[in-house]
Amino acid sequence: MARTRSKGPEDYTGPLRRVLVALFVLLLMGIFLLWRIDSPRVERFRAALVDTVVPSFDWALLPVTKAAAMVDEFHSYTSLYAQNQELRRELQQMKAWKEAALQLEQKNARLLDLNQVRLDPKLTYVTGVVLADSGSPFRQSVLLNVGARDGIRDGWATMDGIGLVGRISGLGQRTSRVILLTDSNSRVPVTVQPSGQKALLSGDNSALPPLEFLENADLVRPGDRVVTSGDGGMLPSGLLVGQVAMGTDHRLRVVLSADYQRLEFLRVLRSHELEPITDPGALIAPPPSPPPPVPTVPNAEPAVEGAAGGAAGATTAGDAGTGDAVGGSPDGEAGDG
Repeated sequence: MARTRSKGPEDYTGPLRRVLVALFVLLLMGIFLLWRIDSPRVERFRAALVDTVVPSFDWALLPVTKAAAMVDEFHSYTSLYAQNQELRRELQQMKAWKEAALQLEQKNARLLDLNQVRLDPKLTYVTGVVLADSGSPFRQSVLLNVGARDGIRDGWATMDGIGLVGRISGLGQRTSRVILLTDSNSRVPVTVQPSGQKALLSGDNSALPPLEFLENADLVRPGDRVVTSGDGGMLPSGLLVGQVAMGTDHRLRVVLSADYQRLEFLRVLRSHELEPITDPGALIAPPPSPPPPVPTVPNAEPAVEGAAGGAAGATTAGDAGTGDAVGGSPDGEAGDG
C-alpha cells in the first residue's frame, strides 16, 4: 500500500518564485510599453503616476542626500581651516609690520631736529631651527641647529621675528643653546617706554617675568612697551621685549611679545663690536690753540729789554747753581767712599 507523502513549504517555493518572476517581467513590459506610447492621454497618465510615486521615495534617497551634504560640509570645513591658517600667518606678519612701524615712528620723532647722524649698521641674523627644549620646569632653554661653524658667538641675542626670546648661552660646532628670558638665570637690562625708566628683567621660570630695580615705578603703567636698553653691551638696544602688566602678586611683570608656544625658527642677531675710544681728551675738547702774539709798545722797549736782561741773568745764575750742585755730587760720593 502506497504511503502518501505530506507536502512541505519547500514544495511551494519553486512555483511561487516562477510566478513572481513572470509577474515582475510583465510589469516591466507594461511600464516599457506605457512609456513608449505617444498619446496625450497616456502622457497625462505618466505625469500623474510620476507625481504620485516619486515623492514617496524620499525616504530611500535620504541616505544619499545626507552623504552628499556631509561631503559638502567637509569641503567647506577644509576651506575654512585653510583660510584660518592663512589669516593667522597674515596676522603674525601684521604684528611684525606694526612693531616695525612703531619703531620707525619713534626713531623719526627723535631725528626730526637732527642732521648728519651716524647710526649703527643694521643688524643681520642667522636663522636656526629649534631642535629640542629643556623640558624641565627648573630650566628654560632651547637647542638650535647652528653653532660656531656658522659664525655664532656666545651672548648673541635671539628673536622669533617679533620679540626677543633669549640669548646664546653655550656653543658647539653645529649646535648652540639659547637661554630664554623666562629662565631663572636670565637677567636682561631693559628700558620702559615712553617714560624711559631703566629696569632689570629677571626670569623666574614663569610666563610673565618681573621687572626689578625700577628707577621710579610710579612712572610705569600697564601697557607700556619694554625694549632692551643695551646697558653693559650684552645685547643690542631697542629690541622689543614685551608690554608691562600687573601680576596677580601686585608686581610689575612683562607680557613677552615672542610666542614661546610655537618656537620653531629663531633668528640669531649678529652683534657688532664697538671700537673702543682711547683718546678721551680729543673727545671732550679740541686741542688747545697757540696763544696770540703780545703786541709791542715803542716807548716801553728799554724797560722790556731790561726785564728780559734781568730774566736772562737770573736764568744764567740758576743754571750755574744747578751745575755746582751737580758737580759737587761726585765729590760728596767720593768722600763717602
